[in-house]
Amino acid sequence: MASLAPDMEWSEVSPAGGWEGYAPLWPIARAKPRKLKGLVEGRRLRLCVLYSQGFPMAQPVLFPLDPEPPVERRTVHDWHLNGDGSLCLLRTVDLWNGRETAADLVVKASGWFIEYMLMERGLIEAMTENGIHSNKSLDALIRGLDL
Repeated sequence: MASLAPDMEWSEVSPAGGWEGYAPLWPIARAKPRKLKGLVEGRRLRLCVLYSQGFPMAQPVLFPLDPEPPVERRTVHDWHLNGDGSLCLLRTVDLWNGRETAADLVVKASGWFIEYMLMERGLIEAMTENGIHSNKSLDALIRGLDL
């Protein structure tokens, strides 16, 4: 986590611990789209990563702290949120096999934040199925923004 997200710090936020702080804006292994900083207006995702006693076989749970999505968006598939406000980053639970790290999920959460900002501005109607971290279809939209 230290190399991927140096602005996140270890915390005793749960019995098994976790991380809290700012996720990187673009930890994605391709060129950052021009105008990305304008889209997010200088903001970054503030995130809480909670481990359970079942880690690494049970995936960590990630909660956005800023922005904190309103309750009415929870469980609406388009926003990729669970009812408790945590991020829905894996389509099915079997996609977590215990070999991943929390940092792998932070990459996905960073992408979630970018798509969240696109949704907030009404530029997309739903987040991509697998996330912007693995889908470059929204890069051109971001590059072409009139900011």
